[in-house]
Formats: sequence, C-alpha cells, structure tokens
Amino acid sequence: MNAKGLSGGIYKPLSPAGIETIHNASLTILEKTGIAYESGLGETVDMLASAGAGVDREIKRIRFSRELILEEIAKAPSQVILFARDGKNDLDLTEDKVHLGTGGAAVKILDLETGLPRSSTLKDLYDLGRLVDRLDHIHFFLRPCIPTDIPEADYDVNMFYACLKATGKHVMSGVNDEAGLDRIIDMAALLAGGKQQLQAKPFISIITSFAISPLKLCTQSTRIMQACNRRGIPVALSSAPMSGSTSPMTMAGTLAQLHAEQLVGITICQLTRPGAPLLYGGIPGMANMATMGYLGGGVECGMMNAAIHQMAAFINIPNYNSAGLTDAKLPDAQAGWEKAMTILLGAMGGSNYMHHSAGMLESMLTVAPEQFVIDDEIIGMTCKVLKGIAVDADHLALEVIDTVGPAGNFMMSPHTMKYMRSEYFQGNGVTDSKSRHQWEQGGSMDTRERAKKIASKILAAEEKSYIPTDIDQVLRETFSILL
Repeated sequence: MNAKGLSGGIYKPLSPAGIETIHNASLTILEKTGIAYESGLGETVDMLASAGAGVDREIKRIRFSRELILEEIAKAPSQVILFARDGKNDLDLTEDKVHLGTGGAAVKILDLETGLPRSSTLKDLYDLGRLVDRLDHIHFFLRPCIPTDIPEADYDVNMFYACLKATGKHVMSGVNDEAGLDRIIDMAALLAGGKQQLQAKPFISIITSFAISPLKLCTQSTRIMQACNRRGIPVALSSAPMSGSTSPMTMAGTLAQLHAEQLVGITICQLTRPGAPLLYGGIPGMANMATMGYLGGGVECGMMNAAIHQMAAFINIPNYNSAGLTDAKLPDAQAGWEKAMTILLGAMGGSNYMHHSAGMLESMLTVAPEQFVIDDEIIGMTCKVLKGIAVDADHLALEVIDTVGPAGNFMMSPHTMKYMRSEYFQGNGVTDSKSRHQWEQGGSMDTRERAKKIASKILAAEEKSYIPTDIDQVLRETFSILL
C-alpha cells in the first residue's frame, strides 16, 4: 500500500474563529511590531519599500500594511506538485492531501552493525536514500543527515548527488549559498534534459530558513529563497520557533508569531516573482524549560503542527511542517509513542508535506537506519487510518453472512480470501504478531533487532543508480563528486 496523497482534515485543533483570530493577530504584529532584518538585504528591503512596506533603515525594521500582505499572498499558487523521477511518487500538495517523509540535519547516526552513535558521512546519506527508496510508505526523501566527512565547499553538490543517485523519490534539502544552488540546478537540469524541463517537472526543491525567530530575516537564506523564486524552483519557507524560547510560551502566541513570519516570507517570494511555487513552512516547536534545548517529542508539537495546516489552508497555500520527532536516544518505546502521536495528529490534520516523519532520534541530532524501517510502519498505519472504512455492498458482505449462516465459519469463504490481504494493514515485517513459541524459535528478537535485520537486507541488495552512466560521467567531469 503506497498510500500517498490521502485526505486528512479530520482533526482540527483550531476552531474557524480561532484561525481567523490568529490570522488577524499576525497581521497586527506585522503592522505594529514588524520584522527586523540582517545586513546584506539591501535589494530585498528596497523591493519591499517600493511595494509600500514601511522601512526604518536606522533600526533595520520593516512594517507591513494588511493590504500589502493580503494582495501578495493571494498570488501564491494553491497547488504545488513536487515530482519524482521514478514515475510513482509525484506529490500533489493541495487541499488536505497528506504526504510524509524524511527530514532533518542530523550529525550523528547509530551504526547499523555496532548500534553506537558516530558522525554521519556522505556514504550514510547515500545508504539512507537507498533504504528510503525501498520503503513504500515514506513518500519523499529530504536529506536526513549531514555528511561530516567532506569539505563544506563541496557539501551542496555532493549532498544532492548522493540523494539523486540513491532514490527516484522527490529530493529536498537546504543549500549553503547561491553558488551551491546554481551548481545543484545545473546538475538537476542535466538529469531532467534541460532547465525548462526541470522547471516544468521539478524533482528537487529547496528548504530556505529565511526567518530567525522571533521576527527577523536571515540574509543568506532570504537571498537563496529569492534565487529559487527567480529560477522557478519550489521552496519551503522554513521558520521554526520554540515556545518559551524564541516564541511565546503559549501555543496560540507561537502560532500567531509563526504565521506572521510566514506571511512575510510569502510576500517576499511573490514580490520577487508572482506565482512562485512555495510551501508555507511553519514548524512550531517547544523549548525544554529544564535544559533550554529543543523538545521534539511533545504531543503539543503534533497539535501545533496540525494547526499549521489549518493556518496555511486559510490563506489557500500548501504547507510543509514537522512530525515524527522524539527525544529518545535510540529506537525504543518512547520513540514509538512520541512519533506515533505527532505523525497521526499531523496526518489527520491534513498536512501536505510532513518532514522529519522517518528516522529521527534525539531531537533531530541523530538518525538510525532501523528507525526508518520502524517509522515506515508507523506511517503506513497512519495512512491506513486516513483511508477510512469502505462501506459498499461487497464490503458489507450480506450475502456472505447469509451463506455462512448462524454458527458458521468465515475462514474458507472466497470473500475472506478476496480481502484478507487488502482490508487490513500488512506492514513491512517489523511488527511481530507470532505466537510466543514462534517468536522464541525465531530468536526472540525485539522491534529494533527486527528493524535492523530488514534494513541490512535492503542495503545488502544490488544497488540501483538513478543517475544514468553517461550523465554520471558528465557530472563527475563537471563537479567535484566525492561519493
């Protein structure tokens, strides 16, 4: 069951009145408080001033009228399609259609053989891409870890190369600078058959963390965001405040601030290029008030991220957000319940592009191959929930009930044979449903051990490169490819 694009929207943590109240509060924030900016954004600030924004260059503050914000966000497309090269995993991001995949920038990985944490490498990134390519319930591949073993100057092009070689699913990541963006677009254009073909069916997209919460524009990321706009590459407008630290302690206050940041990002994109494809990228989080670190596994993260889809839908723009984070340090019971709650809440809320949904541990610091397998199972179960219960003549089975009759048995009924593998979730094999005797005979493995065995089997299989040999040769002659 590759159940991507199922409809959510059945969990609504915000009432219609609550959505409108938060939206109006965000507009008030932008009128009264405004947003600050770093040095180096002269052209962007000039563009905003020309459009009617109030700019105080002495204190580097920009204020926006409601009219300006509403006029520009109306230009953003209500549908964004992120394409896949495998022809099976295109992502139609519109309305309440749900897609779940990987994400993050972990710097550690739990080694598949030793189970111990170590620094993540370029080869790890490639292997995780191969793993995700074979896990049917993970719908896209957003770079989950940082290759710490290569020079920073070679990072962007090698990271995208490893991802594009490993999987035919849609690939998203951030980039370090505009020069890196240009190299990535050149690489992707070679695979697409030209830049026009890439713009027509973009199989890459870029995360741009344009906002430094609270309410400040980041120079580098804003410039990258606008460069993507001009080149027709879809962008996710990532802003990730933590309640109690970089946003108010309350969920409503965090959502109001975050929505204000998103409105500014969307406005900048549409002034840069009207109709530029983008994803409303609110990622509300929580600060651990005991340590002041990030608290990834709270159920409130699931609630707020479901609310983010409501806020994005209110202005008719598809959204990118987060689910599946955990504060657990290894694949254990805590990881299971924290991930399941936030993934289910976000999906039931209707979020269009939920990253972090597979593989993450330790509040985004660590990934584990076996965790991707476990999370594939959680995502599959979540999608089963979204499918709902089919009610028609054949599923009601009145004739079958009559044929079997009172005190009968449905075991050998043709109707049972017909539906036994489709009516109920089958999974990838990581869930154990054997008897204790069978489980003991199989080695008494726990969930993590079973997941490691599945991951090892996938990675031991023959490699499939999604970069043709002739193009690979051109890429290696053009760029410093290190994989």
